Amino acid sequence: MTMTDTTTRIKKSTRKRTASMGSPTRSAGAAEGAPDDTANEVLLRGRLTSVPVVVDLPSGDALVSFRISVPRGPGTKAGTSSQRVDSIPCSAWSASLRRRIAGWRPGDTVEVAGAVCCRFYQAGGATRSRVEVVASSAKIIRRAPGA
Repeated sequence: MTMTDTTTRIKKSTRKRTASMGSPTRSAGAAEGAPDDTANEVLLRGRLTSVPVVVDLPSGDALVSFRISVPRGPGTKAGTSSQRVDSIPCSAWSASLRRRIAGWRPGDTVEVAGAVCCRFYQAGGATRSRVEVVASSAKIIRRAPGA
């Protein structure tokens, strides 16, 4: 795979994240001693779309929420849409990552590695869900000009 300025890559292996978004655990369907052939690993390189937002949850946990804009790869079919980029929702839960990402500015080119997770929460009396990339590492590749 040729890496360009902005890329998206998803790789498979037999690990999945626990409901608490903790460390990866062995898949329930995998036989003991079976080779690992699935994973939940994502690498995003793209531009930060807006200022990261710190969110304090009712549980007492905190996270920083942000979006990265990545171009669609050549040959990506999305029906009849002429959409050329995707805005990928991301979050970071660890204190060190939250501090680092909070200093990012819109337009910065960044790299985020993590896993795709589905988070369930209560809002307006209903259970809702959100699919996002939960960052395990993140760095600035290039600062946006200006500011």
